[in-house]
Amino acid sequence: MELEFLGTGAGVPAKHRNVSGLALKLLDERNAIWLFDCGEGTQMQILRTNIRPRKIEKIFISHLHGDHIFGLPGLLSSRSFQGGEEPIEIYGPAGLENYVRTSLQVTKTHLAYPLHFIELSEGIIFKDKDFTVECMLLDHGIDSYGFRIQESDHDGMLQVEKLADLGIPAGPIYGKLKQGQKVTLADGRIIDGADFVGESKKGRIVTIFGDTRFTDRSSQFAKNSDVIVHESTFNKNEAKLAQAYFHSTTHQAATIAKEAHAKKLMLTHISARYLAKEAKELEEEAQDIFPNTQIAKDFDSIDVPFS
Repeated sequence: MELEFLGTGAGVPAKHRNVSGLALKLLDERNAIWLFDCGEGTQMQILRTNIRPRKIEKIFISHLHGDHIFGLPGLLSSRSFQGGEEPIEIYGPAGLENYVRTSLQVTKTHLAYPLHFIELSEGIIFKDKDFTVECMLLDHGIDSYGFRIQESDHDGMLQVEKLADLGIPAGPIYGKLKQGQKVTLADGRIIDGADFVGESKKGRIVTIFGDTRFTDRSSQFAKNSDVIVHESTFNKNEAKLAQAYFHSTTHQAATIAKEAHAKKLMLTHISARYLAKEAKELEEEAQDIFPNTQIAKDFDSIDVPFS
């Protein structure tokens, strides 16, 4: 599981930061990529990575402001030209399907694959044996959502080397031992599967917030996250501006991470006003409250390790 930041800027593209786009790379887990927001130029950013658009199976749009959706029709069109044939599920607020289908219709764009739209409402929006995705309504003037992606726990691995050392050949018996069963061998030995299964691994949690004011609910929603991605459009002294423009400050984002007992905080949606030195100061402000904070830059890639 890996996060790759395709755009970390706020509002409009800048030379040093493109607008919002984030890839959750699940290549080991399901040979797929999930995209969160798709601002203008996202497909150009993708060209500078090893991401293959045909691997994108789900797109989650937090809200309908242009810096989060203007790149979506172009990306969908290019994916069709680049060999994408598998369907895409697109999750977003009411109005997103109309925007996308109208864009494709007006430009006479034909896709080689179907689109499936899922309109967001609070609660679980996707669940299978490997992942659960839940969304929460934020406070941004228009409907804006945060997403909590929770991986299912991993069962412990069968320690086949230990079994081989005992002269136990591979076969159906391994399946029973993997389930923790006791098995009687042909020579009379009784083998307890529990002795040959390693420790289970707790599934990882990533919480990605769309644009929002500070909300008390956010820390509970992001509880125990391995990584939180949160906007930081304003510095710690601009709380009144953040409130007026429906955004968050460095201290507010860090407070959420601290209260959520998260392991890591990534700050994004950075105003073009903040260049290298000023952006570093934003990071340091957040670190005063939550030390394991990193300000994201375009093309930063971080692994989400198991605890």
